[in-house]
Amino acid sequence: MLSVISIIEDTMVDGPGFRTAIYCAGCKHHCKGCHNPQSWDFNNGKMMSTRQIMDIIKQDPFANVTFSGGDPMFQPEGFTELAEAIRMETNKTIWCWTGYKFEMLLRMPKQRRLLELIDVLVDGPFIEAQKDSDLLFRGSRNQRLIDVKASLKQGKVVLYYDPMTMVS
Repeated sequence: MLSVISIIEDTMVDGPGFRTAIYCAGCKHHCKGCHNPQSWDFNNGKMMSTRQIMDIIKQDPFANVTFSGGDPMFQPEGFTELAEAIRMETNKTIWCWTGYKFEMLLRMPKQRRLLELIDVLVDGPFIEAQKDSDLLFRGSRNQRLIDVKASLKQGKVVLYYDPMTMVS
């Protein structure tokens, strides 16, 4: 079960193309200037099963998936179960936003398991002093778009680059 604040279908701001974004409840980072502070409280969400969420995800065969919030890494077991279902039942990509740094997630067993199922990770806390509204898919310059599979394979952070959107 996951505590979910909302699910937004056909969003284009949470990664490239159309996406189904799952906004979870719960975040302990409490970044100053966060655009979604109502998501900090773990009790603000509605409990949903993987099957309920998958039914929504599968309604649109063309939209990929985004995990956001809150911070999905505070619900690693539930999001791992959801990511495994997405991998087994669809060919959709998964993007995930977290206030944790990639390097820290590698040392956290439950979060690392989730990380291994993600295609692109937007990592790092939002830092108001580094806010940059010209950045695509992230709010502050310290945040990175990481190609997770390439990073795990090479043993170092590999930044994501998409020539269609000129994102890097």
